[in-house]
Amino acid sequence: MAEDINRAGVAKAYAAWAPIYDLVFGKVFDEGRKSTIAVADTIGGRILDVGVGTGLSLSDYSRTTKLHGVDISEPMLRKAQERVRAFNLTNVETLSVMDAKNLAFPDNAFDAVVAQYVITAVPDPEATLDDFIRVLKPGGELILVNHIGAESGPRKIFELCFAPLARRLGWRPEFPWERLTNWSAKHGGAVLIERRPMPPMGHFSLIRYRKT
Repeated sequence: MAEDINRAGVAKAYAAWAPIYDLVFGKVFDEGRKSTIAVADTIGGRILDVGVGTGLSLSDYSRTTKLHGVDISEPMLRKAQERVRAFNLTNVETLSVMDAKNLAFPDNAFDAVVAQYVITAVPDPEATLDDFIRVLKPGGELILVNHIGAESGPRKIFELCFAPLARRLGWRPEFPWERLTNWSAKHGGAVLIERRPMPPMGHFSLIRYRKT
């Protein structure tokens, strides 16, 4: 089995990505980002954006949506802070270096938690999802967009072969849908309300849970 990712490795990988992240991933992930933001803006109120990275998404939110962004990578967050200043994003209330699994926020603090391309890039996805639900208000939404691994066929074989390299780059490509269904069943306080395929080629999904 391929070696799993760890916190230090992820931080190191994304520090390396910081100077070129927008150029490499900006257009590729654009529709997924904008789809999650559209859902979050419909909810409104106080939103936590986990894995905010270079802040590529921040200027797309409504200015009436109050934003708190966290990321494990300080170099990424420096770019996000530059973006906040450049666009005068007064609705961005905080940007903080933080571990997604141990959020330094009280219970029931947010109307929605947005995590774009995050769950496959954390060492313990299930514990991380637990903390996302913890900081949500009852009735609040967890809005994910993420790669979901193939169940079978050539893409699954490719993902398994690519996994060791992907881990060094900061994510795991062979993340099955079953992990999310098992997590939500065990947690008991998060109800799936939508799964929508996203580009490129439906390899990604927009996934929404509501806190009961």
